Amino acid sequence: MRLPTTALLLIAALPVALPVASPTAAHALDAQARRGETIARTNCARCHAIGRVGPSPLAEAPPFRELHRRYPVTDLSEALAEGITTGHPTMPEFRLDPDEAQALIAYLQTLER
Repeated sequence: MRLPTTALLLIAALPVALPVASPTAAHALDAQARRGETIARTNCARCHAIGRVGPSPLAEAPPFRELHRRYPVTDLSEALAEGITTGHPTMPEFRLDPDEAQALIAYLQTLER
């Protein structure tokens, strides 16, 4: 039995497509971490590199993927809820509600892996 060219192309593409479609794909985020990534993108990406690669737009703003090397990111929970007033010199003061703080921490923890 001979397969049509279209079927052969689809079969050849499977090894490339399956890792992307798989629920166990690398770096898959749970709902809380996805929310944290959105918070980071909305509030922090103007200065910080929030992903796994690339420099921070503002040189003195540390990339989020390096924060866990400085201290346990879970220690940020209280500071995020009370309002961070320190950090890099031009960092604006902001405050997250406790659920937002936990979501951002969940996202930061995904960058440790």
